[in-house]
Amino acid sequence: MPRIKKKGTSGQAKNFITRTQAVRKLQISLPDFRRLCIYKGIYPREPRNKKKASKTSTPSTTFYYTRDIQYLLHEPILNKFRHLKALSKKIARSLGRGEVGDAARLEKTGKPRISLDHIIKERYPTFVDALRDLDDALSLLFLFANLPSTSTVPPKTISLCQRLCLEFQQYLIITHSLRRSFISIKGIYYQATIQGQDILWLVPHKFVQRVTGDVDFRIMGTFVEFYTTLLGFVNYRLYTSIGLVYPPRFDVNSDDKGGELDAITLEGDGVRNTAVLEAQINGKAGAEHEEGQAGGDTAIQRRADEIARMTPGDAGAEEPDHLVEDEAPTDTIDEFEVQGEGADILDQPRQSDSQAGSLFAPYSFFLSRETPRQPLEFILRAFGCKRISWDEVLGAGAFTNDEFDPSITHQVVDRPPRRPSVVSTNYDHDDSGVVLKALTGGRMPGRTYIQPQWVWDCVNQGKLLRPDLYAPGATLPPHLSPWVKPTKSAYDPTVPLADQENSEDEEEGDSDEEGEEEGDGLIEGNDDQVHAGPKGDTDAADDHGMNVAGADSDDLSVSDEFDGFVSDEVKDGAMVEAEAADDRTEHQGELEAEAAGIPYKTGSASNSGLAKARTSNSTVIAKKDAKRRKEEEEELERRKMMMSKKKRKLYEKMAYSNKEKDDEAKKLRSKRRKLESAQ
Repeated sequence: MPRIKKKGTSGQAKNFITRTQAVRKLQISLPDFRRLCIYKGIYPREPRNKKKASKTSTPSTTFYYTRDIQYLLHEPILNKFRHLKALSKKIARSLGRGEVGDAARLEKTGKPRISLDHIIKERYPTFVDALRDLDDALSLLFLFANLPSTSTVPPKTISLCQRLCLEFQQYLIITHSLRRSFISIKGIYYQATIQGQDILWLVPHKFVQRVTGDVDFRIMGTFVEFYTTLLGFVNYRLYTSIGLVYPPRFDVNSDDKGGELDAITLEGDGVRNTAVLEAQINGKAGAEHEEGQAGGDTAIQRRADEIARMTPGDAGAEEPDHLVEDEAPTDTIDEFEVQGEGADILDQPRQSDSQAGSLFAPYSFFLSRETPRQPLEFILRAFGCKRISWDEVLGAGAFTNDEFDPSITHQVVDRPPRRPSVVSTNYDHDDSGVVLKALTGGRMPGRTYIQPQWVWDCVNQGKLLRPDLYAPGATLPPHLSPWVKPTKSAYDPTVPLADQENSEDEEEGDSDEEGEEEGDGLIEGNDDQVHAGPKGDTDAADDHGMNVAGADSDDLSVSDEFDGFVSDEVKDGAMVEAEAADDRTEHQGELEAEAAGIPYKTGSASNSGLAKARTSNSTVIAKKDAKRRKEEEEELERRKMMMSKKKRKLYEKMAYSNKEKDDEAKKLRSKRRKLESAQ
């Protein structure tokens, strides 16, 4: 007789285990079980059939893989949890006896230290695996670094998160690994590329954060404990890979004064190597900048002298070999161009570290008090700027606190321009000479004033943009996310409206303009527009002001056309016939005017004939378009009839979502069209 198969020994009932069963099997409390699962990266699973997975009559809500719980049985942290439970019982017993000193001694000396180093090595066998999982870690640590200290968020945790984040930012600055950034309502997004891995994280704005009671900070604190260990390992590996000493020296006094990035002092051989490399980059960028400003005239004059020495016969010939300069290899990256409409849009190659490190290298910036200092300082330093100044009220670490320093080339402001309230000019006499200072609320001569968005847009596009578009008080261009790729038929605010409009949008725009013009003409009471045509024509207008074609339009028959668009022969025949009729009408009008002794006004009859010809052609084309659309709809319905019910519903959902996107894009284009026409 075969063995009877017991229930719950195979299938989903064997592969899944409930949370209550897992807690009993591990012999720990529910908070310790959650903490252990967060450390080990084990999450609840959803079985296909909860009734089959559950061994009881009532289906449970939370399931785990049985093999994951079996894996937790051999975790060394379980012993630490049991020691903590035993220690808590001893402390409670001492307090019950009134032995407060013994309870304090047990809490201070008997508490075991939980180390997560072995878990980091288990979960991330290689360094690239740790970099791939760094997005959530950075977002959470930057969030806790901006929180106020409360009973649930101790200040020691906040200071640890701040220090680790500043160390990571210093690495990005010295290696120029930052690539993109975007300002949103949630905060500021950053993207860096480290060893070929793209890391994206979110930093909240520097506002006062309100800690609410509906957030369980115990669970978030467990994640913070794990992520601080992870980021400490990553920072150590990053610093040692470029020859820096870790941990770097941290200046507490500078941090208390608001220095932040200035509080971290880097040490090691990598600092000297980086300084030499940056000096080369800055020298090259400065030479290119000076050559673009002052050296252009010399190159033009040299070229003019070479052309002057050539004979007139040789001027049109090819240049000699010794005058043609060989194309030197450059560090510029080739860009992929779209070959045709509807072709695939390839990802453009990204800029190298040297290009990113020299974007703002030859310039000196001053940050006004109303601008966000921390993100601007981080981005400017990451892209090569070494001379960043701000007012002393914003904190320590500035290159200079003098707003009227003549070496400053750019000033970031975020307030409307103000007129100077004083007419006199201030002069400061010192040993170096007379230094001209600007008036309060005025502008320094020779300095470029821009709004903060200019820095972000230059970083995302990889080049310096026109500063006049970002002048104080100017209407800024749209700040778009650098990670959203433009799709077909979607609205793109950076592209001119004429380049992204399709035929339907153009027809709607033309109909709107024609409707406005016809409305204006009817308001003015111009009857000549209603009764247009030569003498004896019986054209009339309907109640809505639309012209009805007369006998001349009936000469064109639809039978001469083939299925599809109207042919060129019919178009040419209609135009020739209209011109011949216009000539006859004009000649008749001249004879009648000569007989009556009045001057004849040319152009009215011909214009009316051409208008009727165009109207007839547009009517024929509109009929053909309507017929073509109807045939396409019928063909689509026939194809849908051949689909299965599941595929037909899926297709209808796709068509509905695409129609919603097209309607939204059409609405945005129509709104932009009205704004452009109003200007």
